[in-house]
Amino acid sequence: MVYENYFFYYLTRPKPKDMDHLPRLVKAMNKEQVRFYKLFAARTQQHFDRKDIRLFDFLRRNQDEEEISEEVFLKKFYPGESKNAWYRLRNRLLSDLNKSLSVLHYEDDSFIHACHMLALFKHFFSRNLLEEARYYLRRAERSASAIENYELLDIIYGEYIRISHESLQIDPEIYIEKRRANRRQLEDLRAIDDLLAVVTYKLKTSQNFSPDRNPLLDLLKTSIDDFIKDRDLKNSPLLRFRIYRAVSQVLLQRHEYQPLEQYLLRTYREFERDQLFNRSNHDTRLQMLTYIVNTLFKTDKLKQSLQWAERLRTAMDEYNQLLYDKYFFFYYNALVINYSVLDPAKAITILEDLKEQARIKANDYYLWFVYLNLAVLHFDQGQFKEAIRHFTKLSVLDGFKSADASLRLKITIGELLNRYELQQSDVIEYKMARVKKEYKELLSDESHYGEKEILDILRRMLNAPDYRKDQKLVEKMGIFVDWTRKNSQGDGMIIDYGNWINAKLDKRS
Repeated sequence: MVYENYFFYYLTRPKPKDMDHLPRLVKAMNKEQVRFYKLFAARTQQHFDRKDIRLFDFLRRNQDEEEISEEVFLKKFYPGESKNAWYRLRNRLLSDLNKSLSVLHYEDDSFIHACHMLALFKHFFSRNLLEEARYYLRRAERSASAIENYELLDIIYGEYIRISHESLQIDPEIYIEKRRANRRQLEDLRAIDDLLAVVTYKLKTSQNFSPDRNPLLDLLKTSIDDFIKDRDLKNSPLLRFRIYRAVSQVLLQRHEYQPLEQYLLRTYREFERDQLFNRSNHDTRLQMLTYIVNTLFKTDKLKQSLQWAERLRTAMDEYNQLLYDKYFFFYYNALVINYSVLDPAKAITILEDLKEQARIKANDYYLWFVYLNLAVLHFDQGQFKEAIRHFTKLSVLDGFKSADASLRLKITIGELLNRYELQQSDVIEYKMARVKKEYKELLSDESHYGEKEILDILRRMLNAPDYRKDQKLVEKMGIFVDWTRKNSQGDGMIIDYGNWINAKLDKRS
């Protein structure tokens, strides 16, 4: 089986190490953002030696470096000069990147747009250009109202009241009343946050939910009824979306996939029935569809999972493919994990086609996904040479050494098991020595007992002329298989050690 929960790993993958924000920002930029920055920067200072552009290009070329020392930058850009010039260059580039990203994306998000309009209002108001100031304040109000951002609206209504001192065209009483009504909404929002804290606590402390009935929904209803008496607030879209986010996250963390499936399907259909989905919350809709797809996979409803994957794909095209780039990875992940069970050959074909796509080639993380799953799929099919080829490609990808150590360890062990099948004893012994040295700290941690044990078993299998006749080793292998059944490694598993060992025991008999 493929690395089935790449989706869940993706959501909870380790944060990058704390480093200077500038290289981290440059690394995170996609091709569109890079292109727009270049155009943005070219609007001024057309002379040939643009150190800010040179610095940007240098960071792009070296984006896989975990850390570049300050001395390297000084030597390259300001040899023999003080650090102040370098600091000014760095800050100028960071400032321009922030501006270009803001300009590029200000129409994509109503909150960002509202903030832009509010900033322009303040600019024109400071110049006493009241008509222009009012124009941008009205636009800020419309954007903030569309997304029910009551905190921002409170600021906007306060500005209306302030500008009324200077403009007879603004009746302050209108906006005083708007601010009062808005603050009542803010109080409701605080009540929602309080409710979510209660619901989240009850979910975390309750017993496991039975798949035969759904006490989850009863718990939610009771909590809401006990805490919020206002009927309108109970039906508030804002409350319903926030409850969805809180509940789904808790159930994901608890691996309560059966109640999560029931909750997601029921909630999504209710949101559709009540016509709650629109452009401003399209991200939430796509997220829900992604959760549904992956949860159905976890509950072994593979054909249903694929059906919902196609609903996700259709929704990704809406609003002129507004969030297509954000979710296309999750769509293909859904195809791969399901077809890895239903039709492994088709899963391999999808991955082979996928690795040729420009979006995949432009993102090392996506390439990881492709090569890792190709390696595991070929391994499961007994195509060990092909598996090794993809394990090797994976290990030489940019950023492999700086990736999460736990994931690298599991990938390396997968490669070792594959090489055992190819009878590459010398290579295994060499690599195993490196593994024990490089991952010494991890292997001493109880959470990596499975990795430590499989390495020890593999070592003893290599050293035994015929492990089938080594009774102590066979006994150890059987105990390990039992342990893997009782202690599923769940979402972090790449190759099922227990299944592999069990296959060796079956081969013996």
